[in-house]
Amino acid sequence: MFTGIVEEVGTIHAIKKGSSSMQLLITCGLVLSDVTKGDSISVNGVCLTVSEFSTTQFAADVMPETFKATTLFTLKSGSQVNLERAMAANGRFGGHFVTGHVDCIGEIIAVRYVENAIYMDIQIDSAFQSHLVPKGSITVDGTSLTVFDVSEQGFTISLIPVTQADSVLGQKRVGDYVNVECDILAKYLERIVSRKETKPPGGLTMDVLAKSGFLE
Repeated sequence: MFTGIVEEVGTIHAIKKGSSSMQLLITCGLVLSDVTKGDSISVNGVCLTVSEFSTTQFAADVMPETFKATTLFTLKSGSQVNLERAMAANGRFGGHFVTGHVDCIGEIIAVRYVENAIYMDIQIDSAFQSHLVPKGSITVDGTSLTVFDVSEQGFTISLIPVTQADSVLGQKRVGDYVNVECDILAKYLERIVSRKETKPPGGLTMDVLAKSGFLE
């Protein structure tokens, strides 16, 4: 579990690619301060497991499903990535519940500079539109953000100066792709509602319990 508060920006040192998998070697500092083998680190919003590490780098494997479902396959040597260690139980919870399981890839279709903010319009698959609400939470490349507006194509975010400087989002331009994770609470709620709508009439009765062996 993560919070979406980026701890540092790391740099891809090397990539070993397979046909639909890869291993990343990432140069960084802060997230290595207490790292152990098997730890989870969010890389641009994707939860990866540390397989090896040194004082300046860590390695992580990307399996085929993650390779296909995220933007990690677009990375190259020298690319910068958002990094966050898994949330400590005794730490501050400054963002929102982030799992590191990307829902979809979004495309930046507009960038506007308004005073000290950068507004970005991000287009996503319509299947995920129901998870969006104005002023709700969204994770973009591992960064916890507020949904500024919702449109038929996707949603709008607004980046404050700190986020522009301390994450890779400030470097993004029109046409770039980002990892998007919708609010897990919205996903659970939609699942509960959809199951109620499709549930056959009758529900739990004494007869059902008896037929299922719960009553003698």
